[in-house]
Amino acid sequence: MTEVVRRGSVYYVRFSDGSKAYLAFEIEGNVMKLLETYTPPRYRGKGYAKLLVERAIRDAKAQGLKVYPVCSYAVYYFIKNPSERDVLVSPLPGMSDEELEKLFKERIKEERQRKA
Repeated sequence: MTEVVRRGSVYYVRFSDGSKAYLAFEIEGNVMKLLETYTPPRYRGKGYAKLLVERAIRDAKAQGLKVYPVCSYAVYYFIKNPSERDVLVSPLPGMSDEELEKLFKERIKEERQRKA
Protein backbone atom coordinates (compact mmCIF):
# COMPACT_ATOMS: atom_id res chain seq x y z
CA MET A 1 0.00 0.00 0.00
CA THR A 2 1.21 3.49 -0.86
CA GLU A 3 1.87 5.65 2.18
CA VAL A 4 0.79 9.29 2.08
CA VAL A 5 2.89 11.39 4.45
CA ARG A 6 2.05 14.84 5.75
CA ARG A 7 4.94 17.10 6.57
CA GLY A 8 4.06 20.72 7.38
CA SER A 9 1.84 22.01 4.60
CA VAL A 10 2.61 19.23 2.11
CA TYR A 11 1.27 15.73 1.58
CA TYR A 12 3.55 13.46 -0.40
CA VAL A 13 4.24 9.96 -1.65
CA ARG A 14 7.87 8.91 -2.03
CA PHE A 15 8.78 6.53 -4.82
CA SER A 16 11.55 3.92 -4.86
CA ASP A 17 13.69 6.13 -7.13
CA GLY A 18 13.63 8.91 -4.52
CA SER A 19 11.20 11.18 -6.39
CA LYS A 20 7.93 12.38 -4.86
CA ALA A 21 4.37 13.20 -5.81
CA TYR A 22 3.03 16.01 -3.65
CA LEU A 23 0.09 18.21 -2.79
CA ALA A 24 0.91 21.61 -1.28
CA PHE A 25 -1.79 23.29 0.80
CA GLU A 26 -2.38 26.09 3.26
CA ILE A 27 -4.96 26.61 5.94
CA GLU A 28 -6.55 30.02 6.35
CA GLY A 29 -9.19 30.23 9.05
CA ASN A 30 -11.50 27.28 8.47
CA VAL A 31 -10.45 26.69 4.84
CA MET A 32 -7.85 24.30 3.47
CA LYS A 33 -6.61 25.60 0.12
CA LEU A 34 -5.27 22.90 -2.19
CA LEU A 35 -2.57 24.89 -3.96
CA GLU A 36 -0.52 22.61 -6.17
CA THR A 37 -0.23 18.96 -7.08
CA TYR A 38 2.71 17.39 -8.82
CA THR A 39 3.46 13.84 -9.88
CA PRO A 40 6.70 12.91 -11.66
CA PRO A 41 5.95 12.10 -15.31
CA ARG A 42 6.73 8.38 -15.06
CA TYR A 43 4.15 7.97 -12.25
CA ARG A 44 1.31 9.99 -13.78
CA GLY A 45 -2.01 8.32 -14.49
CA LYS A 46 -1.60 5.80 -11.67
CA GLY A 47 -3.81 7.51 -9.06
CA TYR A 48 -1.18 9.13 -6.85
CA ALA A 49 -2.60 12.68 -7.10
CA LYS A 50 -6.02 11.23 -6.25
CA LEU A 51 -4.59 9.58 -3.12
CA LEU A 52 -3.10 12.89 -2.04
CA VAL A 53 -6.32 14.84 -2.53
CA GLU A 54 -8.34 12.14 -0.74
CA ARG A 55 -6.00 12.34 2.25
CA ALA A 56 -6.33 16.14 2.33
CA ILE A 57 -10.13 15.87 2.20
CA ARG A 58 -10.14 13.30 4.99
CA ASP A 59 -7.95 15.53 7.17
CA ALA A 60 -10.01 18.63 6.35
CA LYS A 61 -13.21 16.88 7.36
CA ALA A 62 -11.62 15.60 10.58
CA GLN A 63 -10.60 19.18 11.43
CA GLY A 64 -13.95 20.70 10.47
CA LEU A 65 -12.44 22.59 7.53
CA LYS A 66 -13.87 23.41 4.14
CA VAL A 67 -11.77 22.87 1.01
CA TYR A 68 -10.94 25.40 -1.69
CA PRO A 69 -9.39 23.73 -4.78
CA VAL A 70 -6.89 26.20 -6.24
CA CYS A 71 -4.90 23.85 -8.48
CA SER A 72 -6.41 22.36 -11.62
CA TYR A 73 -6.07 18.76 -10.47
CA ALA A 74 -7.98 19.45 -7.27
CA VAL A 75 -10.83 20.97 -9.31
CA TYR A 76 -10.70 17.96 -11.64
CA TYR A 77 -10.94 15.62 -8.64
CA PHE A 78 -14.24 17.20 -7.59
CA ILE A 79 -15.61 17.00 -11.14
CA LYS A 80 -14.91 13.26 -11.12
CA ASN A 81 -16.06 12.73 -7.49
CA PRO A 82 -19.28 14.72 -7.01
CA SER A 83 -20.10 12.90 -3.77
CA GLU A 84 -17.18 14.74 -2.13
CA ARG A 85 -18.37 18.24 -3.08
CA ASP A 86 -20.05 18.79 0.29
CA VAL A 87 -16.61 19.65 1.74
CA LEU A 88 -16.08 22.51 -0.73
CA VAL A 89 -16.36 26.19 0.15
CA SER A 90 -19.47 27.99 -1.03
CA PRO A 91 -20.60 28.42 -3.81
CA LEU A 92 -18.65 25.46 -5.29
CA PRO A 93 -20.86 22.62 -3.93
CA GLY A 94 -23.83 23.97 -5.89
CA MET A 95 -21.99 24.38 -9.16
CA SER A 96 -22.90 22.19 -12.10
CA ASP A 97 -20.39 19.90 -13.78
CA GLU A 98 -20.21 22.40 -16.65
CA GLU A 99 -19.40 25.27 -14.26
CA LEU A 100 -16.70 23.21 -12.55
CA GLU A 101 -15.26 22.24 -15.93
CA LYS A 102 -15.08 25.94 -16.83
CA LEU A 103 -13.24 26.59 -13.55
CA PHE A 104 -10.92 23.66 -14.31
CA LYS A 105 -10.03 25.15 -17.72
CA GLU A 106 -9.44 28.57 -16.12
CA ARG A 107 -7.07 27.00 -13.58
CA ILE A 108 -5.11 25.22 -16.32
CA LYS A 109 -4.79 28.48 -18.23
CA GLU A 110 -3.55 30.29 -15.10
CA GLU A 111 -1.03 27.53 -14.36
CA ARG A 112 0.33 27.63 -17.92
CA GLN A 113 0.67 31.42 -17.76
CA ARG A 114 2.66 31.19 -14.52
CA LYS A 115 5.06 28.69 -16.11
CA ALA A 116 5.60 30.77 -19.24
